[in-house]
Amino acid sequence: MAELKLTELHGSLTNRALNSMNFLNEVSHHYPDAISLAAGRPTEEFFDLEDLHTYLDLFADHLRARGYDEAAVRRTIFQYGRTKGIVHDLVARNLAVDEDIHVDPEAIVVTVGCQEAMLLTLRALRSDPYDVLLAISPTYVGITGAARLLDLPVIPVAEDDDLAAVVKAARADGLRPRACYVMPDFANPSGLSLDLESRRRLLEVAAEQDLLLLEDNPYGLFPAEGVDRVPTLKALDTDRRVVYLGSFAKTGLPGARVGYVVADQTVEAPDGSIGLLADELSKIKSMVTVNTSPVAQAVIGGKLLANDFSLVAANRRERDLYAANLKAITDGLAARFPGGEISWTVPSGGFFVVVTVPFPVDDVLLEKSAHEYGVLWTPMSHFYEACPPIHALRLSCSSVTTAQIDAALNRLAALIADQLP
Repeated sequence: MAELKLTELHGSLTNRALNSMNFLNEVSHHYPDAISLAAGRPTEEFFDLEDLHTYLDLFADHLRARGYDEAAVRRTIFQYGRTKGIVHDLVARNLAVDEDIHVDPEAIVVTVGCQEAMLLTLRALRSDPYDVLLAISPTYVGITGAARLLDLPVIPVAEDDDLAAVVKAARADGLRPRACYVMPDFANPSGLSLDLESRRRLLEVAAEQDLLLLEDNPYGLFPAEGVDRVPTLKALDTDRRVVYLGSFAKTGLPGARVGYVVADQTVEAPDGSIGLLADELSKIKSMVTVNTSPVAQAVIGGKLLANDFSLVAANRRERDLYAANLKAITDGLAARFPGGEISWTVPSGGFFVVVTVPFPVDDVLLEKSAHEYGVLWTPMSHFYEACPPIHALRLSCSSVTTAQIDAALNRLAALIADQLP
C-alpha cells in the first residue's frame, strides 16, 4: 500500500487556516444536541423547495424573452456554460440597484461561491516569491487559507494600524504587497464596520500606495434596526482600485454555491493590447472549475428576476430576523454580565458578536463547552496568525431562534462562571 508523509505534501495542509472549518464542523457533528452559536450560515426558516422551480421557470422565461428557442434554453441551463457565467448581466443589474455599483457585465466572473473568487484573484496576483497579501486582522479564514494554498504570505494589519506604514515597511523588507483584503461591513469575525470617512481614507491610501483593495461583502445587506447602510468601497471607487468579491450564500441560496468577482481593472498584454482582469481570472477558472453550475446560476438568476434585481427587497424578512437575534445576544449578555469583567462588541449589523473574557479561549475549551455545557461558539484564535493566546470568542446570531439564544447564553454564562478564578 502506498504511504505518503504529510511533511512531503504541500505545506498549507498543516496550516491552521485549512483545519479550522473542518475542526468546527467536526465539533458540531460530534455534539448535535449542543446549541450552536458558532455557524455563520443563514437562517433556514424561509427555505421553500417550490422556490427552486419558480426561479428556474423565471430564468427560462427570461431566456425566451431574449430570443432563445427551446433548444437554446435547455442547452443554456443543462450544458457546460460560458466560463465567465450566464447571469453576469443580471448580477450587474443587481449591483446597480442595491449597491450603486455600475460596471460592464464583462467585468464580472461568476464563481463557485465567493471562495473561488478569492482563489482566482489571489492566483492572478501572486507572480513571484516576494508577493504578499495584506489582510485586516482578525481575518476570515477563507482568505488566509486560499493564500496558503498559493504560497502567498499574509501580513496581518491590525484595525488601528496605519496601512500606509505597513505597506512601506513591507516594501522596505523587499516584499511586494499586491492587495489588502478588507470586509468593511459587519466583518467576519469582528462584526465591526468602517464608517464613510474611513472608507474614503482607505481608498486614498490605496491610490497613494498603488495598492489594490479586495472588498468582501457577504453581510452588507443586514444592518441592524435603524441603521443606514454605508456605500461599499466599490461604489466609492473612482480609480478601479477595488476588486469586489460577492456572494449569494447569505442573500440568495447557500446551497447554490454561486458567487462572483467584479474585476474591472485593465491589464496590458506584452503586445500592448488592453483587456480586463476579469478576462485573466476566467482563464484560471477554466482550469479550476471549468464553469459555475448553470443550473445553480439559473436559480440565482430567477431569484434576481423575481425581485426586480433587488436582494435588499428579497431579504427583508431575513434582515428583521438577524437584527432581532443580534439584539437578543447583546441584550442577553448585558443581563448576564452586568459587572464589567466580561465585555463584548455591539455591532451595527451582520451576524457576529465578539465576547472578551479574562482567560484564554482555545479549541480544548470549545470541546469542553460542547460536551459539558451544550453550547458551541468559535474561538477567536482561529482568525489570527500565530500569536499569544486569545481571550475572546465569537458568537453568531444567524441560524438560531431567540429562544435558543436565551438557552445558549445561560449555558455560556455557566461555562464562563466556572472558568473565572
